[in-house]
Amino acid sequence: MRVAITGGTGFVGQHLAERLQHDGHEIVVVSRRTGVEIDDVEALTAAFADCDVVAHCAGINRELGEQTFQRVHVDGTRAVVDAARRAGVGRIVLVSFLRARPDCGSGYHETKWAAEEIVRGSGIAHTVLKFGMIYGAGDHMVDHVTKAVRTFPVFATVGYRERLVRPVPVADAVDVLVAALEGRVSEPTVAVMGAEELELGAAVRRIAHVAGRRPLYVPVPVWTIRLLARATERLMKTPLVAKAQAQMLAEGVSEAAPPAPELPADLRPSRRFDESRIRAALPVGRFTLGDLRLSRSSH
Repeated sequence: MRVAITGGTGFVGQHLAERLQHDGHEIVVVSRRTGVEIDDVEALTAAFADCDVVAHCAGINRELGEQTFQRVHVDGTRAVVDAARRAGVGRIVLVSFLRARPDCGSGYHETKWAAEEIVRGSGIAHTVLKFGMIYGAGDHMVDHVTKAVRTFPVFATVGYRERLVRPVPVADAVDVLVAALEGRVSEPTVAVMGAEELELGAAVRRIAHVAGRRPLYVPVPVWTIRLLARATERLMKTPLVAKAQAQMLAEGVSEAAPPAPELPADLRPSRRFDESRIRAALPVGRFTLGDLRLSRSSH
């Protein structure tokens, strides 16, 4: 199988590329780093030549300069569909978000939903995978919590009512992606959630424990997290929390919105959010001045 992977140098895309290569498949990595802009139909068409399927993993969780949600999620997905049609690609698998939906006040959620609708209306065989929080080496979940508890003696938890999460190990996410690429997922849109449901605070405490830290946990109202997100998006190269993530934290990430069917039992993620998998995802170090966009190393 010859597979084109948009966002192939990103977190999920890179893990998928490694798995497909290990299994003997031919891959084409498509990203800005390989010289292809996500909304360039001509370049995408050339990249998709002779590909059987496209794994559309490209996405952003915050806007920066020309990389806007509209350009990457909407215009980019429309270009991917047009290019796939021109190149004769037989299937598109879209990586989306569990709670992507219209009219919810979050540009991330709304444009991810728009991308889903473009794929669903493409006339090309497809699978839309609505993933919950995916974690693993190089993620934005374990990475940021670990660096935060290593850096600060206090950790803010969201609100006074615990939200629920079902974290998905990246290895399980890749298993599901491969099944979809191979046409083994029968539903055109499915919700993909982790095997273990737990309170967000419990997930944070578990990460902190594995990282060897015991910060003071302080519950704060959701608006405080939203303000923090605005500040860190402006000041940090990779925000401690992005505005889209603040919305996720406020809602919880344990069920699809709008409702979507789950995977068949034999394809569902099975690995728990345990210490061994958290430890494998732990980053090196903590937050430093080098993480600020205003630092000299950011220029």
